Amino acid sequence: MPDEVTPETLVAHALAARQRAYAPYSDYLVGAAVLADDGTVILGCNVENAAYPATICAERVALTGAIAQGKRKLKAIAVATRDGGSPCGICRQVMAELGPEMWVYITDEAGNYRTTTVRELLPDSFSGASLL
Repeated sequence: MPDEVTPETLVAHALAARQRAYAPYSDYLVGAAVLADDGTVILGCNVENAAYPATICAERVALTGAIAQGKRKLKAIAVATRDGGSPCGICRQVMAELGPEMWVYITDEAGNYRTTTVRELLPDSFSGASLL
């Protein structure tokens, strides 16, 4: 990870993004911050919808935002929730597709975080090789 973006800095970005969440139904605010290999940090927050399947998680907002910005080498993601909740299965699969080597920092609203990896979160992910 570049020296200027520490895990603590990435966690702080995710906590700030969490405050932008649109979660009028669950009131479960989630923020995410993705670190690209060039040091760029891309933020995301969850955006709920009354038609629940249209809701998108913070992790996927940040990850797809990184891709939209042309970032293809992702180093880390921080995910901030009220209680340090882990990413959902869909987000884990998207992380495995877009950043299989990423470090993952999962934090609660006080900034207490734990470190894991995408492979630890989803050890037997579906991949392009599965389609052959």
